[in-house]
Amino acid sequence: MTYRGRFAPSPTGALHPGSLVAAVGSWLCARHAKGQWLVRVEDIDPPREVAGAATRILATLDAFGLVPDEPPVYQSRRGHLYEAAFERLRAAGQVFPCWCSRAELAPFGGLHRDGQCIAPPDPSRPPAWRVRVPDTVASFVDGLKGPQRQALRDEAGDFVLRRVEGLWSYQLACVVDDADQGITHVVRGADLLDSTPRQLFLQTLLGLPHPQYLHLPLVTDASGRKLSKSAADFPVDGADPLPALRRAIIQLGLDDPGDAASPEQMLHHALNGFHPATLSHSSHPYG
Repeated sequence: MTYRGRFAPSPTGALHPGSLVAAVGSWLCARHAKGQWLVRVEDIDPPREVAGAATRILATLDAFGLVPDEPPVYQSRRGHLYEAAFERLRAAGQVFPCWCSRAELAPFGGLHRDGQCIAPPDPSRPPAWRVRVPDTVASFVDGLKGPQRQALRDEAGDFVLRRVEGLWSYQLACVVDDADQGITHVVRGADLLDSTPRQLFLQTLLGLPHPQYLHLPLVTDASGRKLSKSAADFPVDGADPLPALRRAIIQLGLDDPGDAASPEQMLHHALNGFHPATLSHSSHPYG
């Protein structure tokens, strides 16, 4: 089986240090396995999208020497695939409409359970659509963090697949795209670790293969707060890629690339003798 990995940024801002670490980590794992590395733009949330961010992210990746093996895929152009998967679930009675608000679910930890709605149907407004989640445990072995378990009913509940606005959820779109693109290995940040059990559950419902997963430690600031676009942290500079790329490689627990004079040389240095087991297991302050 050919290794197929991917990096899947959301265009909610410029590429930031945490995303760069995830991109480099996923690229290294794919190249180490002599596999393919893809880029997927997860642009299915227009209210949060920043105009031009997708184009800038792709240009920044290119400036850092992170060139995908296939043209980038845009989720905004793949709604027909999500619709088809959703209709399969609806035909099987595995999804249901829900008018419950966050405020109504707050006394229950924000979770919707057992397909039992608090709010009555309201024909005057569109519902969200949730998947029925049974009392079951999802488990997998993470490539860096080892065995993982999640009691889906108690920790995830009946989660949303289609929002009130008609937008597709990250969970459904991610599962459908990973299967459609033949992704065999998912390397991403640890902030998505708790999404993996839900995605495994959806893969089982839809009869899709389960990729292998590896979740990289988060990149934090000096106070331990995660660096992210949503917190308006400083982006990496595609016009001067070497300092940020050097920091990303070190963040992953790899040797300093020394006097490498180009992104390609730095990546070659990082790949030389690389193995996923050498990746850092803990978060590090950025800088």
